[in-house]
Amino acid sequence: MSLKSRLLLSVFGWLTLISGLHAYLNVNWPSIVNDYLPMEKRKFTVAYIPVTCHLACPVTDYISKFSKAGEIFLPKMFQGFPEIKEALISNKIQAAFIVAPLAIALRSQGVPIKIVYLGHRYGSAVVVRKDGPIKTFADMRGRVIAIPSRFSDERLIVFRVMKVFGIKPSEIKMVEMAPPDVAGALAAKAIDAFSMGEPFPSQAEMGGFGRVLFNAREYWPDFMSCVLVVRQDMIDQRPKAVQVLVDGVARSGLWLEKGKPYRENAADFVGRFYYNQNPALLRWALTKPLDRVMYSPLAPRKPDFDLVRDLMIETGVLTKKIEFEEYVDVRFADRAAIKTAWIYEPGSANAQ
Repeated sequence: MSLKSRLLLSVFGWLTLISGLHAYLNVNWPSIVNDYLPMEKRKFTVAYIPVTCHLACPVTDYISKFSKAGEIFLPKMFQGFPEIKEALISNKIQAAFIVAPLAIALRSQGVPIKIVYLGHRYGSAVVVRKDGPIKTFADMRGRVIAIPSRFSDERLIVFRVMKVFGIKPSEIKMVEMAPPDVAGALAAKAIDAFSMGEPFPSQAEMGGFGRVLFNAREYWPDFMSCVLVVRQDMIDQRPKAVQVLVDGVARSGLWLEKGKPYRENAADFVGRFYYNQNPALLRWALTKPLDRVMYSPLAPRKPDFDLVRDLMIETGVLTKKIEFEEYVDVRFADRAAIKTAWIYEPGSANAQ
């Protein structure tokens, strides 16, 4: 074989190796294979963003892989709620964790989804710069505060506190910002505060530049942020699959509530394999203190959602009254109430 032939063969081999590695590392093969399965056998694609309110999604995916039945769904990470909204509308995903007001607004606009479960309770806070001029919320007049979406409970909690301090909506500027960007914006002094779910308040605390001005539960005792929604066609056509999804998330919530070691384990595998975050950040958010975020009870309750809906109308992001039964399906949460926590220990190769 000539030198030229050997060189060409080497180049071809190298390109083949690189292409193969690229396909192995960057192509979502489970998703591609799933698309070719019969509809009744396809796994749901479930959207989430890297926040603790969505933690039960990757926890369920990770633990279920060690069970006899195998993984329940295909998780897909997004960086913000607008992208999830579009994916839901276009049926590119069948279920998603999104902020509760967005779910209500989408349903009122005719988008065929229903809330079937909660993500967690508490876990949101208003954070300011540690060395900044804001000592109490009264100092927020004339300041800029970031929120994840105008359709978010984090926006609504700001309005609730504004009423307590007699601050008019025109006296505070709210800007929408993707959750992963807020801590950096606060550190750079691009904003004066943010109202956001964990782990971003913890990120600001760990970085030494942020201070929690107040936790949402101080002004909203039963505060909830994100919910699990499922497309109505999936509820109608594949209710058993929806039940398996809700059961898995419910069991993950109970598993996370078993104590600090379980939360620390979740912080490790979720941070490394799902969120692309330092596990130390999630450990902080999940354990300092343990009730900073709670994963039980997560069944949707009418009074909670009536409050959210009424606040949405009051703050101008919902134009008509929509009843609880129109956007929530409680059947799956009711059936999941008998479920127990996953039986899974760190490092184990089996889960039940």
